[in-house]
Amino acid sequence: MMSSGDKDEAGARRDDTVVAEFSRRIPLARTGRPLEERVEAGEAERAALCRRFGLLSLSRLVCLFHLERGQDGIVLAEGHIQAEVEQACIITGEPVREVIDEPFRLRFVPASDMPEDEEIDIESLLQEDADDVPHDGRMIDLGEAAAEQLALCLTPYPRRDGAGLEQFVEVTPSDDELEVRRETGRKSPFDVLKKLQEKQ
Repeated sequence: MMSSGDKDEAGARRDDTVVAEFSRRIPLARTGRPLEERVEAGEAERAALCRRFGLLSLSRLVCLFHLERGQDGIVLAEGHIQAEVEQACIITGEPVREVIDEPFRLRFVPASDMPEDEEIDIESLLQEDADDVPHDGRMIDLGEAAAEQLALCLTPYPRRDGAGLEQFVEVTPSDDELEVRRETGRKSPFDVLKKLQEKQ
């Protein structure tokens, strides 16, 4: 049985199908009274999460949890996530730094009570004030919960300041550019292609 101070190795196998890059499992029985827990990802775990989420770097990931037992095996959690990440700018590919400092609410719910994918009502889900995270009835994984919160907090389409669509390379020359090339004698790819067709 593991305490919150114990940790799985980065990428340790939790069961037959799931590999957790960042795992901090605590016994469900410990939540019989209000509980405060702090989890922090180590270097190897942060590197594994970078691969999972396509990040350039993750220099910090810390989560604080206040846990209280609810009804029917549900554990209510109020938390706070702090992280420092770098993602690639969608325009230039350059690093975009982001500091995350956000509160969140979760409900750890027995996996048997989680709806199947086809049963999920998206509109109702968006109205919920807390996200549901499954547990196996014996342990809850605060590390995986923190990783999922990190993913939810990331900027979806990061863009470096000053980077705009005008920085994309224009492949097709404009009419003005074609005219300048004709006047200066510079060959455009279209001129070369035309001469090759004439030779054939």
